[in-house]
Amino acid sequence: MSQNQGQDRAAKGFEGKAASAGVTTIEVIALILTAFWLLGTAVFFLTMDADGGDGGSALRFVMILLAIFMPVAMIWVAVTAARASRVMREESQRLQTAIDAIRKAYVSQNKAQSELSDPSVAKKLEEIAAAQRKTETALATFSTIRTAAPAPRPAAAEPAPQAGDDQVALPLGTTAEDMQPPLDSADFIRALNFPENANDREGFAALRKALKDRPTAQLIQAAQDILTLMSHDGIYMDDLRPDMARPEIWRRFAEGERGRTIAALGGIRDRSSLALTAARMKQDTIFRDAAHHFLRLFDKMFTQFAETASDAEISDLSDTRTARAFMLLGRVAGTFD
Repeated sequence: MSQNQGQDRAAKGFEGKAASAGVTTIEVIALILTAFWLLGTAVFFLTMDADGGDGGSALRFVMILLAIFMPVAMIWVAVTAARASRVMREESQRLQTAIDAIRKAYVSQNKAQSELSDPSVAKKLEEIAAAQRKTETALATFSTIRTAAPAPRPAAAEPAPQAGDDQVALPLGTTAEDMQPPLDSADFIRALNFPENANDREGFAALRKALKDRPTAQLIQAAQDILTLMSHDGIYMDDLRPDMARPEIWRRFAEGERGRTIAALGGIRDRSSLALTAARMKQDTIFRDAAHHFLRLFDKMFTQFAETASDAEISDLSDTRTARAFMLLGRVAGTFD
């Protein structure tokens, strides 16, 4: 401590001496010039002939004052300007030194933070990887269900030959998907919300039924893709709490209305999710294409769904994860404008 204090005092003393030396030099020069000028004017006016008359004494007095004090005033104005210039130079140097010190401290701090934050970054990457593995596992489960579902279909097609002898079983080109019963609205809504967890048997059962319907399967696949892409930015539909629109507004949207009448459909108010999604839409072409593909499929699906759905079913559908993704992406893409 004593050594540091001594260095500080020495530095301050040196700065004080330098400052006082600079100021003294300027003032000494000014004093010398002032003295020389006053001495010269005194010699000049005292030795010159005093023959002036009464009429010119006042003018002569003024001229004497101007001749004596005007150069003196100019000298001290120059001294003041020189002192201000020196202070400005010192302040500029001090400011530059402070900026360099701040820059060095900022660089060192960033290095220290990067070294210290490596474990946290690794932890976050592990969490993202774990979430992605869960998503991939769920997608693998969905695709397994989708590929395994057609297995029992030949058995369902066997009773066809029991018809009359004059009737063929099925025309050419008829697939097992055409023989599937229509998807129930409750299963359709539950499938769009996706299973809550691995133990959600009803959710997986509804999803299994929905994947047998080709248009619904396409919408579910598009929703899975866009939800997976948004999860990379930490956007999850369970975290969103949108302002729910009335069923009649959804019906207006299904009928083709756009503008302020359906603006309530963009009920997502989370600023961070909106900002991240908007930035991703502008920068990531894959994300943008997936988003527009999902928006088109959802628009087409809902137009058909609203023709036969009740208000309660529309309200239930609007609260699904798929509908929340549609609200978020639709607001960012300007669908509700």
